[in-house]
Amino acid sequence: MYQARIETVLASMREMGLEQMLISDPDSIWYLTGYDVSPFERLLVLCLRQDGRHTLFLNRLFPPPGEGVPCRQVWFSDSDDYLSILASQVDAGRDMGIDKDWPARFLLPLMERNPGCRYVLASSCVDGARACKDPVEQQLMRVSSQINDTVMERAAAFLRAGITEREVSEYIVSQYAAEGCDQVSFHPMTAFGPNAADPHHEADGTVLQEGDCVVIDMGCRKDRYCSDMTRTFFFRSADPKYTAIHDLVREANELAESMVRPGVPLKELDRAARDHIAAAGYGDYFTHRLGHFIGQTEHEQGDVSSVSPIIAKPGMIFSIEPGVYLPGQFGVRVEDLVLVTETGCEVLNHVDKRWRILG
Repeated sequence: MYQARIETVLASMREMGLEQMLISDPDSIWYLTGYDVSPFERLLVLCLRQDGRHTLFLNRLFPPPGEGVPCRQVWFSDSDDYLSILASQVDAGRDMGIDKDWPARFLLPLMERNPGCRYVLASSCVDGARACKDPVEQQLMRVSSQINDTVMERAAAFLRAGITEREVSEYIVSQYAAEGCDQVSFHPMTAFGPNAADPHHEADGTVLQEGDCVVIDMGCRKDRYCSDMTRTFFFRSADPKYTAIHDLVREANELAESMVRPGVPLKELDRAARDHIAAAGYGDYFTHRLGHFIGQTEHEQGDVSSVSPIIAKPGMIFSIEPGVYLPGQFGVRVEDLVLVTETGCEVLNHVDKRWRILG
């Protein structure tokens, strides 16, 4: 499995004319080797080479990798000149690919030590491989989304008069723990009434009142893989103007999902959803991209937007999340994750998307 993933990255590197690349993102290192460690401020880097002499550079404070890690290991301590060690182990005469997350405190000294090397941003080599999930990853994403379905229904049932946004978000976190999740993929967003007009509202002490819309955006991380879903409800009563907007947003979500299949430019999905909302007069209130990629983190490289250059491929998983936000009044978002299949897509979320009056 790991060797196949490495070969995919090496093929992308060859397309860029790269013989070597340094990868520092711990999630990407785990993806390519199975080695899992959080380095905090210390150096952790994997060097991939076309000649197969892959090397993992490790601080002696880190635990040793288990058997089967497909690369040799170079160890150092805090007192060693570890960047000189790294510089001596790479090819100083060839271009070096670098991933987007490597801190300048490591990159700049390496550039000083190997001034003849040209450094190239090559994150796309790894990001492209991670974007298309293999069957094992796809099943892990299904499980994570199944938990999200379960907890979303519990959160909806938990709503009652006098409850605060913060209490709902804390309840969601507790239910993820009860389901054996590793952690949240992001802190749950709960927004009541006018607060829902802020797409990134942070739950606070606002109290739920009759007639409020309730936007819940939530996701968990189970066995390293994340889920993400948004549903919008109403408490005890609903303004017909707002339910009509909810229907509009749901229709935009379903329209975009119906178009997902291999070969479709993702910008066309954004355009279709956006045009549907704009035709009803709310185009100016759909203020964000249609979706984002997801996997080991809730926002992986790649998006579904009007400027996305990405063409849908089997194994890709991304969100479809149109919204309308009326400042000071109301907000609605309907979000699913979709998996691109060989013939279309699989929607990973199954909680009813139609508006409901709760309480």
